[in-house]
Amino acid sequence: MRPHAEALPKPLLPLGGRTLLDHVLDRLAEAAVARVVVNAHWHAEQIEAHLAARTEAGLQPATLVRTEATLLETGGAARAASNLLGPGPFYVVNGDSFWLNGPCPALTRLRHAWDMGDADCVLLVHRTAQAHAEVGCGDFALDAWGRPRRRGEREVVPYIYAGAQILGPALMQETPEGAFSMNLLWDRAIAAARARAVVHDGP
Repeated sequence: MRPHAEALPKPLLPLGGRTLLDHVLDRLAEAAVARVVVNAHWHAEQIEAHLAARTEAGLQPATLVRTEATLLETGGAARAASNLLGPGPFYVVNGDSFWLNGPCPALTRLRHAWDMGDADCVLLVHRTAQAHAEVGCGDFALDAWGRPRRRGEREVVPYIYAGAQILGPALMQETPEGAFSMNLLWDRAIAAARARAVVHDGP
């Protein structure tokens, strides 16, 4: 992917006749998401032009580009986007992620897990044995109730983060200004037993 990514931001790489970003936005539209904030940095002008063309074509959801002159990392970018989306929970999806849904769409399953009301974040995870990606030693183990815990040192765990989640407003409180990792938010939620995971059931 490197030669392509030098000329294109990764979300604009093609897959099946559409860009990765189009696939993500289509999934969000299917989940009845009306408005999306897109964080852009590398070749941001290409992202802006692509989304402007989608808007002109009448495609949903509505999008707003937030250009990062200085990278805020995953957590800082989510915090900045949440300020534009308003109060309430919101999806966070990697712009270069791709998945095929199982019997029930993955984003719908995340929302159902969120609606149970016992979490501040709900992560989509994939079994490492079935992932079509570099999985290393995995990211998480899950207990019987779907609560994730971090991989220990020298441990191999069976699940990796699959690039989509729901975050709640409680996690946005008392966060650092500027750049910080999503791991800070996840670790807070895990420590408070307020993190949940949904195992992807698609191919």
